[in-house]
Order: sequence, then C-alpha cells, then structure tokens
Amino acid sequence: MKTSEIKELSSSDLLERIDTERTMLVRMKLNHAITPLDNPLKVKEVKLTIARLLTELRTRELNKKFNSQISNGKES
Repeated sequence: MKTSEIKELSSSDLLERIDTERTMLVRMKLNHAITPLDNPLKVKEVKLTIARLLTELRTRELNKKFNSQISNGKES
C-alpha cells in the first residue's frame, strides 16, 4: 500500500486496516511455520505496511494536538 493511498484513508479506516493487517501477519507467520511461503518477503511487506499505517495515525494525532494547542494559545 502506497503512502498516498494511506493518507486518503480516514482515521477509523486506518484503525480497521491496521487490525486487518496485523491479523493477516499472524496468519502468514503461522502458515510459514507449517509450510514455507512461496514468497517469504511478503511477511516483510506486511510489516512495512503496518508501520506506515501506524506512522500516519501518529502523525494525525500529533497534528491534532498541535493544532489544538495553537488554537488555545498555549504554543511554547
């Protein structure tokens, strides 16, 4: 999933997607332990996607916090 696609998602969609990706990662790891995956790099890709989703979510939280501080006049 590209960063531009991630930025278009709403916060609730981000949370849902993170949950879905984490579930998929666990299943992939279990399947890989039993029978090797055709493409083991897929696990790495899923981890990177989760990291991108979490980064975007955190960025939104920080921007929201920063904007609320500015609007309250509490900028340091």
